[in-house]
Amino acid sequence: GWSDAVAVAAGALQAGGLVAVPTDTVYGVAGLAQDSGAVRSIYSLKGRNGRKPLAICLGDVERLYRYCQVNVPDELLRDLLPGPVTLVLKRSEELNKDLNPFTSLVGVRIPNHPFIRELARACPGPLALTSANISCQASTLTVSEFQELWPQLSLIIDGGPIGDIQSPECRLGSTVVDLSVSGKFTIIRPGCALTSTVEILRQKYGLIPEPA
Repeated sequence: GWSDAVAVAAGALQAGGLVAVPTDTVYGVAGLAQDSGAVRSIYSLKGRNGRKPLAICLGDVERLYRYCQVNVPDELLRDLLPGPVTLVLKRSEELNKDLNPFTSLVGVRIPNHPFIRELARACPGPLALTSANISCQASTLTVSEFQELWPQLSLIIDGGPIGDIQSPECRLGSTVVDLSVSGKFTIIRPGCALTSTVEILRQKYGLIPEPA
């Protein structure tokens, strides 16, 4: 059952493990963001450059205020989240200092996928979330595509294929947008939801685009 899988995955995370999970864009690898050992494990697993930040993942918009300094209307957050968008905001003091210690910002994901949202709610703090692939390789839409990572994962949740595995657009991942400067936005990664995200930010909220 679904609730059993959430409980087992939450237990694996709280024991310091890493769990592969489906999201609304691509498969992800999650660890507890407040657990410095788990954060180090994610970098090691992916062979990731230590200067590349990790996003945090939450189950609900309300929880975002604990870990970020928000300078946009709550309605704007809810227009974009949950969804295939990563919002970059100023981080709060609550967030683990070992997570992205080189930046005052943090990317936040609330995927529009019921499993990972339930999992995030079942954990005491945010998840650290990254795509389930070796750094610089293509993102993955099925669990078989990241087989080389399996031995280092505590658990793999197989949610079936995500999107159209033949479509390059489906592998773009979330649209990453920096909202840390009041009244402005910067697209950091176009991702899969660029047009709709920019439309909401510009037309509904009057934010001004800045070059990346």
